[in-house]
Amino acid sequence: MTSRAQTEYRYEKLTWPEINDAIDLGKVCVLPVGSVEQHGPHLPLDVDIVCPQGVAYGVGKKITDKVLILPPYWYGYCGHVMDFPGTMNGHYEHFIQSVLDIVKSLAYHGFKKIILLNGHGSNMPNLDLVARRGNLETDAECVLLAWWQLLSVEKDFHKKWRESKFPGGCAHACELETSLYLYLDGDNVRKDKIKSGDVSFNLENSPFMYVDLMGHGPAALTSWTSSYSDTGVLGAAELATAEKGKIVYDEAVKQLSTFITWFKDRPKDQRQDMHRKTPTMPIPWGQTPLEPTAKKKANVGGNTNGNGKKPHDKPAKVKQKGS
Repeated sequence: MTSRAQTEYRYEKLTWPEINDAIDLGKVCVLPVGSVEQHGPHLPLDVDIVCPQGVAYGVGKKITDKVLILPPYWYGYCGHVMDFPGTMNGHYEHFIQSVLDIVKSLAYHGFKKIILLNGHGSNMPNLDLVARRGNLETDAECVLLAWWQLLSVEKDFHKKWRESKFPGGCAHACELETSLYLYLDGDNVRKDKIKSGDVSFNLENSPFMYVDLMGHGPAALTSWTSSYSDTGVLGAAELATAEKGKIVYDEAVKQLSTFITWFKDRPKDQRQDMHRKTPTMPIPWGQTPLEPTAKKKANVGGNTNGNGKKPHDKPAKVKQKGS
């Protein structure tokens, strides 16, 4: 009998025996991660959850046999947005550890391909550490990407939907986020309150300091949101349409499905120990030890006996004093 694991993409809808089946199928786990955060007067607080989860569910429906979508992680890092009522902040250390615990749980059970699908820009530095630590502290592979980054795979895709200026037209509660939300959950958009807004320092036209979801300047000044916006809207929300939302949704789903299909069966890159002498203590920081069979011989010129010399090398003669 066919296991439900083959036809179900929602992680929480499986039983524990079906989870075993999903592991045997080599399914890729996708964890949407977002935040409960202000998005101006026109969008609800759940934008950063609805967007990545919507894309993830689209992928689940498209390649059900290859993927499991986990329940989203709701509470991200929003310390800089706390001047706007409703925003919830998770301390960065707690946030990192909590998401890492999910990654480690998945790896422990036997899932070896994990994707963190982010929906909140300020989560990215912290989730980068989660993914790195997941790769170093488990035997799984953990990848981080934000849903809007999928729109940059095709170089000229922006021409199919974007009308706003760069940079600044698509930063937060903007043309992009508002369009996708209009498509995914349009009934909850306060359409009569849609009004564009600017990031104040973007107006300075500095080649160093500017922000946009599609790219930012080399100098980052991430401070209190209220210091550069009066409304919490950072971009051209008035240019948003549900039709644009469908265009970007379809593209994000297509690109993430393509990536997962490739990533699922990609052989894991193998680690090597480049030490000439075997370290005499366990590797610290909770990182996984290297399997003895993976040790790399230090002599590039050929096989060695572990001390940097080839087995047939004769001991070097020591010159004696006076000789």
